Amino acid sequence: MSPSRVTYAPVGFGDYHWTVTDDDGRPWFATVSDLEHKEHCGQGAVAALKGLRQAMDTALTLRERDGLRFVVAPVAAADGGPVLPLDARYALTVFPHVPGRAGEFGQRLSEAERDQVLDLLAELHGRTPPDTTPPAAVEPPGLDGVLAALDASEGPWSGGPFAEPARKLLRAHEATLRERLAAFETLVARVRGRGAPLVVTHGEPHPGNLIRGEEGYLLVDWDTVGLALPERDLSLLSDDPAALARYTELTGRTPDPDALALYRLRWSLLDVAEFVEWFRGEHQRTEDTESAWKGFTDTLEHLAAATSG
Repeated sequence: MSPSRVTYAPVGFGDYHWTVTDDDGRPWFATVSDLEHKEHCGQGAVAALKGLRQAMDTALTLRERDGLRFVVAPVAAADGGPVLPLDARYALTVFPHVPGRAGEFGQRLSEAERDQVLDLLAELHGRTPPDTTPPAAVEPPGLDGVLAALDASEGPWSGGPFAEPARKLLRAHEATLRERLAAFETLVARVRGRGAPLVVTHGEPHPGNLIRGEEGYLLVDWDTVGLALPERDLSLLSDDPAALARYTELTGRTPDPDALALYRLRWSLLDVAEFVEWFRGEHQRTEDTESAWKGFTDTLEHLAAATSG
């Protein structure tokens, strides 16, 4: 590819994105990943690069081998792989530019829209997982860091402008967090004990990763793909098995309420772990840290409401 125009695209959270037009006028979407901050792919840059390659190889296989046209997979680089390391910390992935209307995280889907996404998930979960599919750990990375932060919450923290407010907020919600962490461990043991089969999952099929194209929904951001229970995906659409009836109709499997609760709680605890690591470390007041602070407070309030309820 020989780019003629490159424009930064301030979208998403975590990676860096550009829209690219090549010399033939074809549009592309380029993503640069910071491997030092991609823990869901692996701890540290070397492991994260390996995990990112596995994820992108899996997406390519799902699209090319299995014909899942809703999978927005990357294109291969000159070496044949979908991920090109730029240096020891950053890696480039290029995708075809997909026309359509992008959704937003937190957007509410109508029943008809939810059923359309369930159609995609039923098709995805029914495929034989590619050999490259990485396992999706149930325990979110960073929980040890949360416990360490709770033990160190008497203070002070001095990594940046949100350090002390984060410490005080965490200390105020200590009882809630310890109760939710214990509830998570109970759910893990209960769900694992049932021995349900694992399937290939997207990991984050929320509206922020959906694009409405001419022929229906497309799923982007496959770096979270992994072997897991179906509820890993389904929990982001509803925690009520009745609302997931379309999935049961297509697959014959009724979602497990405990597994739905497990993955919804996991999502919140993962957010807490990421925010705690961010605010305990060196940081500045930026648009990203302002957004992260709001996310941190909202997540802790949500956990507190769930505990009191």
